[in-house]
Amino acid sequence: MTTIEANAKHPKGLMTLFFSEMWERFCYYGMRTLLTLFLVKSLMMGDSEASLIYGAYTGLVYAAPILGGRMADKYLGYRYAVMLGAILMAIGEFLILGESKEMLYIGMGALIIGNGYFKANISTIVGKLYKDNDPRRDSGFTIFYIGINIGALLATTVVAYVGETYGFTYGFGLAGLGMLLGLFIFWGGRKNYAAAPGLDIHEEGKKKVLGPLNMVQVITLGSLFLIPLCYVLIMQNQWLDYILLALFIGISITLIRSGGKEDKLQNVSMWKDRMIALIIFMVINISFWACFEQAGTSLTLFADRNVDRFIFGWEMPASMTQFFNPFFIILFGSIFSVMWVKLSKIGKNPSIPLKFCFGIVQLALGFLLTQVGFQFVNEAYQVPLLTLVFLYMLHTTGELFLSPIGLSMVTKLSPKSMAGTAMGAWFLSFAIANYVGGKIAALTGGHGGGEVTSAEDGLLQYLDTFATIGYVLLAIAALIFVLNKPIQKLMHGVE
Repeated sequence: MTTIEANAKHPKGLMTLFFSEMWERFCYYGMRTLLTLFLVKSLMMGDSEASLIYGAYTGLVYAAPILGGRMADKYLGYRYAVMLGAILMAIGEFLILGESKEMLYIGMGALIIGNGYFKANISTIVGKLYKDNDPRRDSGFTIFYIGINIGALLATTVVAYVGETYGFTYGFGLAGLGMLLGLFIFWGGRKNYAAAPGLDIHEEGKKKVLGPLNMVQVITLGSLFLIPLCYVLIMQNQWLDYILLALFIGISITLIRSGGKEDKLQNVSMWKDRMIALIIFMVINISFWACFEQAGTSLTLFADRNVDRFIFGWEMPASMTQFFNPFFIILFGSIFSVMWVKLSKIGKNPSIPLKFCFGIVQLALGFLLTQVGFQFVNEAYQVPLLTLVFLYMLHTTGELFLSPIGLSMVTKLSPKSMAGTAMGAWFLSFAIANYVGGKIAALTGGHGGGEVTSAEDGLLQYLDTFATIGYVLLAIAALIFVLNKPIQKLMHGVE
């Protein structure tokens, strides 16, 4: 084997993390796939209430990594944080089997806190498998991203089918078993990623702080007490308007100040600018994902009511239509992984701002495609299933321009001393996006909870909202295109 061939191979720890993340995503997407329909059909909520609860839950899921990343950076180390998160997530899924609204919210709380520890830190370990300026990093994150979507594909087919066919609780239980499998893979393969720095519990974490308890034990017990707080925030989700805004402002100030301190320590002038660039990308990320995450709410309810889902006499469950996205990720992911490397070699790789711009354009076109589907509406006011197939295809290619690139970008823009915090900040942008996405979905459609409309009126309302989303996204993409050069200047050579 030549040196070139050896360098082309990815670290073997990548596959362990790939499968661990795959089963964690099976758990998360299994829950997410069924949640809106469970709220509407089993708990008899109206669309607006269900969408706001969904948005609050998914928003908190992505806000939690701010805490999880920070605790791992300072006290827990990445390995313990990931394992703690996996255990809490499995517990959360099994609590939902209680089938009451109260048990659902408590289970959601455990899933939120668990995801906070798991999600930010496993992505950080992937970044730490590679040295600085390693050309394999983008490709490695894209491969990792395929693992995420294999888990999502299994969830949106197997869990979706089981949940809608045999009962929602069977689907949630299956998701919990998937999380336990991910935990066993992560622990069993720990030697494969052992070379990544920052895995072990830090000295600060070993210090006694409360009687015989050290900091790690206090954090672990404290995490359990955060579950009731999540319960309250899901119930009183309007509070999140102020909490998420305050968190965004706070994390932005923290990033800029930390960047300034890093400049002084290293006697350079780039980290502060890079943190400003990261904040700009966070705002762009919010605009993309607030619209993309209609998949779990308005697009699933649209599929349930206004899409002809019969295929050769078999009716596809509405939640199962979410499988198109991970299916296309797996189909196109490897192609994109190779494409970025090839384009980089010939000097034609688009800048990161332009990749984000092109991703948003494709997302917009996906929503506007529903106007084409309307031309083929049937007598039941249902558009053809192909409308959703092509919508999700465009959303997926847009996602591949943005999401795996974004994960890699955060590890490049942030100094090593705050890698977990920066990744947590990045996931905060997903939190805000998911919450805003729930608010957008609450404005779409109008079924249940005393808001009944006809199939025709419901279809027209969906199409009008989707068209508005599409045009707004095109305007955002145009703005990013204009600001491409100034943003690149702030990035100081990061590509």
